[in-house]
Amino acid sequence: MNKPAVAVVMGSDSDLPVVKDATDILDQFRVSYELLVLSAHRSPRETHAFAITAVARGIKVIIAAAGGAAHLAGVIASEFPLPVVGIPIQTAALGGMDSLYSTVQMPPGVPVATVGINGAKNAGLLALQILAVGDPSLQKKLVVFKKQQAKAVVEKSKRLEKRRQ
Repeated sequence: MNKPAVAVVMGSDSDLPVVKDATDILDQFRVSYELLVLSAHRSPRETHAFAITAVARGIKVIIAAAGGAAHLAGVIASEFPLPVVGIPIQTAALGGMDSLYSTVQMPPGVPVATVGINGAKNAGLLALQILAVGDPSLQKKLVVFKKQQAKAVVEKSKRLEKRRQ
């Protein structure tokens, strides 16, 4: 794989089981990425340094996963001039609604594209679609992926229909 085009950042290493769905899809499409643990609250200096140097490292999209007071994506988006995709992580206390609201309710001027709670696969796919805007070969791979996905659904429906007969 080449120089990373995507950075995948999580607020805690406990988020890795969820974030793995994003890295799996990036791996499937052979898109290289950085994988880091940073915290908007516990390591603000490191988070700031990461965000302001990401473009110089070749990062084009950042995926940021956090739970609870999930400010990681927003803090990164405040410094990073390219797309940030937030993944709200499900929490025990509020089921992830706290993470969702913290990630999606950004002030004007600081956009964060936000997927559903624990929606890491969609975050990875959204990052791929963003990269595909300027990469025709990646566009073709995504078209094939979507066709395969549709075919799998049709096949499942046919199997269910056969069971009923």
